[in-house]
Amino acid sequence: MSSCNNECSSCGQSCDRRTAPQSFLTPLAKGSTVKKVIGIVSGKGGVGKSLVTGLLAARFGKKYHTAVMDADITGPSIPKMFGISQRATGSEDGIIPVETATGIKLMSLNLLLEDEHSPVIWRGPVIAGVVKQFWGETLWGDVDYMFVDMPPGTGDVPLTVFQSVPLDGVIVVATPQDLVSMIVSKAVGMAQMMNIPILGIVENMSYISCPDCGKKIYLYGESHVEKAAEEYGLQVLGSIPVDPLIAECCDRGEVEKLEDEWLGAAAEIIEALPGKE
Repeated sequence: MSSCNNECSSCGQSCDRRTAPQSFLTPLAKGSTVKKVIGIVSGKGGVGKSLVTGLLAARFGKKYHTAVMDADITGPSIPKMFGISQRATGSEDGIIPVETATGIKLMSLNLLLEDEHSPVIWRGPVIAGVVKQFWGETLWGDVDYMFVDMPPGTGDVPLTVFQSVPLDGVIVVATPQDLVSMIVSKAVGMAQMMNIPILGIVENMSYISCPDCGKKIYLYGESHVEKAAEEYGLQVLGSIPVDPLIAECCDRGEVEKLEDEWLGAAAEIIEALPGKE
C-alpha cells in the first residue's frame, strides 16, 4: 500500500505482507554460500553428537569444502577434537572462522572465549542469539557441506537452530540402551514438527572389539536402536564402537587422521541430497 509505514503490529489492513507466512531463517553473511546443511541431533546429551559431527566433517573434508558450526554453546568440544586452540578473528564484514589442518572451517564459542575452560552461564535467549550470529555473521565463503553440532534436547536453542538455519536434514545419534526409544522419539518428534527430513540414526558406543580375537562384545547388551529405527521408519546409518583409538585421536585433536570405517552409509545419504545452488 502507498501509505504503508512498515509497522505491521499497529496496522489493521490485510495486505500480502501482513498475511504471508513469515520466515525465521537468518540470511548468510554477504559472499557466503552453503549448499547442504546437516544437523547432528539427539534427545539428550552425552551420546556422541560431537563425535559423529567430527567424523563426518573429517570424511567430507577430504573431498569437499566443508564447515562445522558448533551450536552446542554450553558444551563446545569441536575445536579440541580438531586440535584448534587459537581464537577466531573478525573484520568489519563479520567473524572469520578458524581452519583446521585439512581446511575445514570451524566456528565455536570456544574460539571466542579468553579461557576455553570457562563455563558459559547464559540464559536461553542469549545462547540462541549467539547461534544465529554464528550462522549469519560468520564469513563462511563457499561451503559444499556444513555439519551443525546441535545442542541436546528440545529447548530454546535447538528450536532456534531449526528455525534459523536451512537444514537439509538431520541425523539422530543414540546409544544401545533400552532408553533409546524415548531418546530417539524426542529428537524425531521435534524434527517432524519442524518439517526437517530425518536421514537416519547413528548408534554410538555400539560394541567393543576384543583386541585378541576381534569378537564384538556388546557392553550394554542387545541393541535397541534397530527396533527404534523400525518404529519410526528410519535407517540405521552406522554403528560406532567403543575404541580407545577414537578417544585418543579426539583427545589429541587428530580426528582428521582417523580412518572412518563406520559412517559410509550416512555419507552416501548425505551426498545424495539435492543441494542449494
